[in-house]
Amino acid sequence: MPRPLDRGAGVPLATDVRRFTDAERWVHRTTSTLMMTCIITALFLYVPALAEMVGRRRLLVVLHEWCGILLPAPLAVGLFFRAVRADLSRLNRFTSADRRWLRGLLRRGACQTLRAGKFNAGQKLYAAFTGGAILVMLGTGIVLWFPDIAPLTARTGSTFVHDWLALLIGVLVLGHIWMALKDPEARHGMRTGFVSRAWARREHPQWDPQTEPDARSASSRRVN
Repeated sequence: MPRPLDRGAGVPLATDVRRFTDAERWVHRTTSTLMMTCIITALFLYVPALAEMVGRRRLLVVLHEWCGILLPAPLAVGLFFRAVRADLSRLNRFTSADRRWLRGLLRRGACQTLRAGKFNAGQKLYAAFTGGAILVMLGTGIVLWFPDIAPLTARTGSTFVHDWLALLIGVLVLGHIWMALKDPEARHGMRTGFVSRAWARREHPQWDPQTEPDARSASSRRVN
């Protein structure tokens, strides 16, 4: 069972380890804000029952367009930080342990006993899909935003891909949120950057926190 999160005012305990730096958390938080804004505005633009509630539809269209254009920006800025680049390297590396983790999903609870690194196979697949989907949505969105740059067939295809991929993204984002709600320690780690050593050993036993950037400076800020 996850231990109670009693680190008052977000101050890490002496037994905590750093999981995410400020840059990593900033990239995640900004990207998720832009993504959720795109999803919510899309709902109000495409669902008739919700569209009737909107008095300034053009404002929602502009907000949707610019949030979509800016979606790659947080990661682009994050690439200037060593910790973000290190996480991308981990996410792009699929190991034999990850393949066993995926096979374990076929057996109830089996994946929980497999030895994941900082990110498990499910998180890696979600990150890969999200990164690819953002690029596809950006490309098709530009075609829809500036219809004169492409022929009718391209605009028709872009509309089809954009709409159905948006639906799939919405479903997966809801799944991502549902998984996060089931793990308060993981949410705490994303919110503050620190997790308990016991949680790290249980959920990500092949991850060594000492390899994280600024690990030593993080240790000096822990308090009892």
